[in-house]
Amino acid sequence: MGYHVVDSETVSPADGRPCELRRLGGAAGLSNVAVNRFRAEPGEQLPLKYHYHEEQEEAFYVLAGTMHVETPEETFVVDTDELFAVDPESPQRAYNPADADTDLVVLAIGAPAVDGDAVAYDPAESSAE
Repeated sequence: MGYHVVDSETVSPADGRPCELRRLGGAAGLSNVAVNRFRAEPGEQLPLKYHYHEEQEEAFYVLAGTMHVETPEETFVVDTDELFAVDPESPQRAYNPADADTDLVVLAIGAPAVDGDAVAYDPAESSAE
């Protein structure tokens, strides 16, 4: 049996990200699911780019603030204590709007935990088709 308690504040933020990202799943020794905590100041986005995942399902639970998620069809507004789920191959870009009053804090879960699964999505290219 194995059990792990992870204090998210002891996990170092990932380098080179548009907002603070703490990879909690790795710190807990999880290999089948990715668990991440994001903190985005007003004007910051969560992912490196507008993207979709080929295999991974994602769920974003808003702990504080209001998350906006741009998709090809619409922009979703997800409030505190709400969950936003994304199917594989569904383009999205989550962010905290520049005019937000507070930081956005989100717990993100993705499964399976795969590397190299994110594919850049350019909405301008898709609308030209």
